[in-house]
Amino acid sequence: MALDNTGFSSCPEESLSLPVPEKGEEPVEEAPKEAPPTEEQNTTSEELGHVVTTETAPPTQAPSNNSMSFQDKMAAREAQANQHRKKIQGAGQERGKFGWARSRRKRQRYVEKNGRCNVQHGNMRETYRYLTDIFTTLVDLNWRCSLLVFVMAYAVTWLFFGAIWYLIAYCRGDLDHLEDESWTPCVNNVNGFISAFLFSIETETTIGYGHRVITDQCPVGTMLLLLQAILGSMVNAFMVGCMFVKISQPNKRAETLVFSRNAVISLRDDKLCLMFRVGDLRSSHIVGANMRAKLIKSKQTQEGEFIPLDQTDISVGFETGDDRLFLVSPLVISHEIDVRSPFWDMSQSQLEKEDFEIVVILEGMVEATGMTCQARSSYLAEEVMWGHRFSPMMCLAEGFFDVDYGAFHHTFEVDTPSCSARELALAAARLDAHLYWSISSRLDEEKWEGPNLTEQTGKSTDSESVKESDGPTFTVGGVTNTQDQSVVGEQNGSVTTDQSESEA
Repeated sequence: MALDNTGFSSCPEESLSLPVPEKGEEPVEEAPKEAPPTEEQNTTSEELGHVVTTETAPPTQAPSNNSMSFQDKMAAREAQANQHRKKIQGAGQERGKFGWARSRRKRQRYVEKNGRCNVQHGNMRETYRYLTDIFTTLVDLNWRCSLLVFVMAYAVTWLFFGAIWYLIAYCRGDLDHLEDESWTPCVNNVNGFISAFLFSIETETTIGYGHRVITDQCPVGTMLLLLQAILGSMVNAFMVGCMFVKISQPNKRAETLVFSRNAVISLRDDKLCLMFRVGDLRSSHIVGANMRAKLIKSKQTQEGEFIPLDQTDISVGFETGDDRLFLVSPLVISHEIDVRSPFWDMSQSQLEKEDFEIVVILEGMVEATGMTCQARSSYLAEEVMWGHRFSPMMCLAEGFFDVDYGAFHHTFEVDTPSCSARELALAAARLDAHLYWSISSRLDEEKWEGPNLTEQTGKSTDSESVKESDGPTFTVGGVTNTQDQSVVGEQNGSVTTDQSESEA
């Protein structure tokens, strides 16, 4: 930042030069040199040319662990872990011109936490396809539009047939012979449009008050009566069916199927696993519950094709049948990070830089209604906690198992390697190979250092004569053994041959 020299007063060379306040500006007060660090801290910015004074509150004393309950301890541990993770993430953030940390751009969710898909369809020109499936279109409408369509369907049919009844009475001249008792009208006591409209409502709803009735002198009215009765039944069946299906939709049943706020990665049976928790708040169970998971991440192929929001399947036990759940109590769903997993090469440091979304889907049949229900949720990369594990939430009470949903979202830190699953597998393979070769070499040393072999090697073999035996005798490295040629060959690492081959 360039500063004008005229804005400074003459000061000694060793003193700190501060800008002279102009008129209308408040003077900048110099901070005291000695101040307690717990109350006030002074910072001088050379670039900005002013003194910044920040005050910090003295540290508060944490409550003792003895007076805290189990839930308070778990909440404090989770807050401490989240604070530590924020510090780690903040240390890796990029710095701006003045050293300020740049906030990471938040990823737009593909599926919201409540399960709503964040996708809007635009520029659709074939809107007539919605009318071909009018029943599903009416069911998918919101409640305000559904009620409007429900009221308008009945009102329009009543007005339409009421107008036809009024037109029949007007064309036959019934309105001109209202006082003539010898005249037989098409419908008795229809003297205007309002009375014709009321007769239409009585006909379609089969109320029948008995004051307005059709006579046998009007065949056109008889045909219209049959037509209105049939169409009225169809309208009733269609609209009542739409409302019944809309009311009995299992969408609200998914509100009681809950997922944990965060997913965790930790060791399980010496293997890195991605885990999340799912639970059912109702006592009525989900029959045939099935769990699926998808990884939503954009990628580019080897040919240069960019695929936005590519979907990759995440195995949650399809091969072993662990994806079929008996969801009576909350369960922890585990995905083993192996060679086929998309997280095979992902370490803790790489996880903080990744940009992906994990969509989890729970499907099943509602026990009370028999309808299929689906619950969805998602986890962004910053919602996956490395080195954490879910807190236990079930205990044994008197005669039953007690589930504490207060600890449903609680996690705690565990010792977890920060390397990827590939590096962990390679390290385990090296360790197994080292143990294998060390055990083999130790067994070889025990064979060579046996008591019989030591006594035989201590004898002098320079002028010793070898006696004939059943089999041929071999002398290797000054060691003579005539018992078994195969054993000697295996001990010395040589291959035994027949006597004819050795003589040849």
